[in-house]
Amino acid sequence: MATIIEIIAVVLGIIGIIGCIIPIIPGLPLSYAGVLLMYFLCNTTNEISTQHIIIWLIITVVVTILDYVLQPYLTKLSGGSTLAVRYSIAGMVAGMVFLPPIGIIIGPFIGALIAELLVNKKPFDVSLLAAFGSFLGFLLSTGLKLVCAGLMLYNIIRFIF
Repeated sequence: MATIIEIIAVVLGIIGIIGCIIPIIPGLPLSYAGVLLMYFLCNTTNEISTQHIIIWLIITVVVTILDYVLQPYLTKLSGGSTLAVRYSIAGMVAGMVFLPPIGIIIGPFIGALIAELLVNKKPFDVSLLAAFGSFLGFLLSTGLKLVCAGLMLYNIIRFIF
């Protein structure tokens, strides 16, 4: 039974990493669920402490909140509008559908650029700066999620062996 639980925990960790890139899948919560599964069902030697679980919960909550705040904040900070944020998200989804995996990376940039240039009628240099802010926010939030999910998967595997 423990082996099945360990396999499920590893699968949750892997799906969590995938979810850090694909916006439909809640990446960090799934990775955290894998850690919780190991804690509650496979922690016979008390290798995983309660403090460890609480710290990962705090990290999961903070990084998930940052994921929703960072991209809009950097887009606005670089002169972008709310519409640029929405178009960058639409660009990411369109990029994921039409040009995976590179589309996920360049989609937010192109979406924000289109919003500022064509919809808001801003000059090219201002639009480019807003698109760069959106792109930077996407990279930072995705990178932060990937690091956290990767560390959680590492901890799951470490607890198994």
